[in-house]
Amino acid sequence: MKERAKELKAEARAKNDKAAGERDVLAKIAEMPEPDRAMAERLHAIIKASAPDLSPKTWYGMPAYAKEGKVVCFFQSAAKFNARYATFGFQEAANLDEGTMWPTSWALTELTAADEKRIAALVKRAVS
Repeated sequence: MKERAKELKAEARAKNDKAAGERDVLAKIAEMPEPDRAMAERLHAIIKASAPDLSPKTWYGMPAYAKEGKVVCFFQSAAKFNARYATFGFQEAANLDEGTMWPTSWALTELTAADEKRIAALVKRAVS
């Protein structure tokens, strides 16, 4: 919660400054151990290419990407919670609704070319 409080103060100062948000995200990614760092770097590139209008920011100490201040998607390092796998997920602001039930997060152990293509499509759909 302390980390989130720091993030909120930084957001208020930056006023949605994409460059400051990107620096914060890249710093968080740089702190991650492998293989999470490699996946986070790749996801960052995919998200920037697929949805350039999203603003990078940290969210509870994780790399996240927001539209109009609301988090659309995020990456959670496995090491952060001593988990078996990393997670790529979406929040309520993502336009992924499909019927009465749909997935909002995926476990990641590595990123294949097929995974990257699927994530790019999901991110594009989420911001549509």
